[in-house]
Amino acid sequence: MSEVLGKIETVTPQLLLDFESRWTQQHTPAKDVAIRVDLAITPARYYQLLMRAADSLEGIATHPVTARRVRERRALSEAARGHRLGTLPHPHPPVIPPVTPASAA
Repeated sequence: MSEVLGKIETVTPQLLLDFESRWTQQHTPAKDVAIRVDLAITPARYYQLLMRAADSLEGIATHPVTARRVRERRALSEAARGHRLGTLPHPHPPVIPPVTPASAA
């Protein structure tokens, strides 16, 4: 699944989004265990890398639906957090523009 270089584990955007696409629920104890066993990273690090993978062109190219779902979840979470803190209006489903690679001119 991933390449092991010495003791450093390389986790690619494709690998992260493959893993995420198999889990429909966001956070469960079973998913946390699977993250630690299958990917050899902590759940906190997994979610950091997953957010980066969902924004990357490689991630969007390999798993467009999963990448969009992750970005939408993040936007809803950020809107809800802002609403709780009183810095944003009531959270509405965000409009996420598609990410397209820059044209090579």
